[in-house]
Amino acid sequence: MKPKLRLVADNAGSHASVQPATPDDGEIFDAYSRAVVQAADTISPAVVNIEVTSPVATLREAPRAQGQATGSGFVFTPDGYILTNSHVVHGGGRVDVTVSDGRRMRADLVGDDPETDLAVLRISAGDLVAAPLGDSNRIRVGQLAIAIGNPYGFQCTVTAGVISALGRSLRARSGRLIDNVVQTDAALNPGNSGGPLVSSRAEVIGVNTATIMPAQGLCFAIAINTAKFVAGRLIRDGRIVRGYVGMAGQNVQLPRRLVHFHKVAVASGVMIVSLEPGSPAERGRLKPGDVIVRMAGKPVASIDDLQRLLSSDCVGVATEIEVVRNTELLALSIVPAESPRRN
Repeated sequence: MKPKLRLVADNAGSHASVQPATPDDGEIFDAYSRAVVQAADTISPAVVNIEVTSPVATLREAPRAQGQATGSGFVFTPDGYILTNSHVVHGGGRVDVTVSDGRRMRADLVGDDPETDLAVLRISAGDLVAAPLGDSNRIRVGQLAIAIGNPYGFQCTVTAGVISALGRSLRARSGRLIDNVVQTDAALNPGNSGGPLVSSRAEVIGVNTATIMPAQGLCFAIAINTAKFVAGRLIRDGRIVRGYVGMAGQNVQLPRRLVHFHKVAVASGVMIVSLEPGSPAERGRLKPGDVIVRMAGKPVASIDDLQRLLSSDCVGVATEIEVVRNTELLALSIVPAESPRRN
C-alpha cells in the first residue's frame, strides 16, 4: 500500500513541502489485526492439548482413583516432538495428546527438567505441522506478543499483548531460579501452561509457564533459546545434568578497597552461608563466610553466575575456585558432583 502524502507550509506560507501523512487509527488497527491473524494461522495447527492421567493415592499410598491434569504444548519438529512445561507432566502417568485436527493419541515422555519447567513429549503421527522457532535474543520490550493455548479446555485460544520485560528470573517449583524469563501481559489462564508465546513474525519466542494470579497482566514464558538448549539435551540424554557443590549462598558487595588491592574482576560475589556435610564444597575446604569471586577462570558476581558455571562439563572435574576469606584471596580446588535428581 502506497504511503499517503500531505502538504506542509512553512511559517511564511511561501514554501510547501511534501511529507508522509500519519496513518489513521484504522490503518494501525488493521496492521495489528493482520499480524495477530497471521501468527494464529501459522502456529495454531502446531498447538496441542495435553491430558495427564495418574492414580490418586490414599493415605496408605494405595491407588484409589484417577486424577487428571491438562495443559498445552506445541509440535516443534515434523517427526512429533512436542515442547511443554515440566509441571504439566512431571510425576504423572498416562499422557494423551490431541492435535489440532482432532486426532487423540498416546504420548511418550522423552524427558523433563523441573529446574527450567520444560519437558519434551513425542507422538507417532503423520501430517504434523511444526511451529517455527524464533530467537529470543532478538525480541524487544514493547513488541507484540501472542499467546496460544487451551485455557480451561477451550482449544487454540488466542490472546495478544506486548513483551512487558526481558531478563526476569522466576523460581521453578524445584526451588532453582530460571534465568532470562520473558514477561508479557498477553492473558494466560490455567491450561495455557506449555503453549507457545509468538512474535508478530509468527515465530515461537517463548513457552508460557506461569501467571501471578492476584495480579492482572503479569504472565511469564521461558525464553525459546533456553527451551531449544533444554529440548536438545532432553532428546539426546533424557535429562539435564548439572553440577552440585552443596552450599547455600547469598549475593554480597565487596569492599572497594579489597577489590582494588586484589585486582578482583567483580565488585560483588557469593557469600557462603552454610555447607552440606560431606559436600564437594566442604571437601574443598570452603567455609561459611567465604565469598566466591571466581570459578573455572570466570568471574562470579552473583548466584546466577555460579549456577551457570555449574554445568555438566564441571561434574567430576577438579575446578579452581577463588574466594575472599576475611581480607585474603585464596585459590582452592573443588570437584563438583552431579546434582541430585528431584522427584
